[in-house]
Amino acid sequence: MHKLYCEYFSFPLTSTNCFTFHISIIIQTFVKLQKSKAYFKRYQVKFRRRREGKTDYRQRKRLCCQAKNKYQSPKYRLVVRFTNKQVICQIAYSLIDGDRILTSASSNELPRYGLSVGLKNYAAAYCTGLLCARRLLQKVGLDDVYEGNDEVDGTVVSTTVGKTTYYVDEVDEDKRPFRALLDVGVKTTSTGCRIFGALKGAADGGLDIPHSHKRFPGYDRDSKEYDADMHRERIFGGHVGEYMEYLEEEDNTKYQAQFASYLANDIEADGLEELYESVHEKIREDPSPSEKKEFTPDKSFKRKAKSTIEERKARVQAKKDAKIAELEAEDDE
Repeated sequence: MHKLYCEYFSFPLTSTNCFTFHISIIIQTFVKLQKSKAYFKRYQVKFRRRREGKTDYRQRKRLCCQAKNKYQSPKYRLVVRFTNKQVICQIAYSLIDGDRILTSASSNELPRYGLSVGLKNYAAAYCTGLLCARRLLQKVGLDDVYEGNDEVDGTVVSTTVGKTTYYVDEVDEDKRPFRALLDVGVKTTSTGCRIFGALKGAADGGLDIPHSHKRFPGYDRDSKEYDADMHRERIFGGHVGEYMEYLEEEDNTKYQAQFASYLANDIEADGLEELYESVHEKIREDPSPSEKKEFTPDKSFKRKAKSTIEERKARVQAKKDAKIAELEAEDDE
């Protein structure tokens, strides 16, 4: 009986077991190499601020690109950013080598106008946007022409001249309003977001910022109705006052802890609306930035000179001698 050897297996096949066993030939499937050398040679990293998650370049391109027939007229942006402690509003425009800031305002400036607590809520964002708008219009000489909306009622103000819609009360014949586009960065633009509080403040301050009421507090997406009174209440801190009253009744200990800064400044829930009204009036009276204080460093401090190698060795030897003396004293006892 002749022995047959399988090409793929090491055991012999005879005529007896050839019919009994079925041999299945295993063929390895072809796997394509996804990331080859050519892939890595052509790989290009994303922009640094995209890798850090700080800039949405798709949004930025549409905010900064200007039509060629406008002859390099800058496209201004109202930049609104929130940190852990403050609200920052800036009017910026872009050049090829970076952005330029025309003016800026921060909620850290609000204590100058009488508001020293709650510098990051919706009402503070409105005050910061109002301050930024009035400061800008004062700088470009439009503060007397476009005074904005003195009566805060939460409605969207707009005027149509020809085919163009301006988001101001009236349009002057000689000078058009200052237009800026809202730049929200990477923040989620949900309904009632504090960013839109800064937008409303800047719009009431006299800036021409395209917007609608669909993201303001008080808008119901299902019924497509807008409650301007609810928005007005939010602008004057009504939601904060309601929570203060609720917490004072339910949990006084938590109220004392959470609103400690309010209590230290004698601010109660009933007086919030009057407080914010006075802040708005003071901002309109004098939106100019405060004078910068000259920095005077403390020159009395003198840095200690670095020890030389001999001094360091002597210090180590002194420690060794002291330790040896201590051990000898213990042995004698």
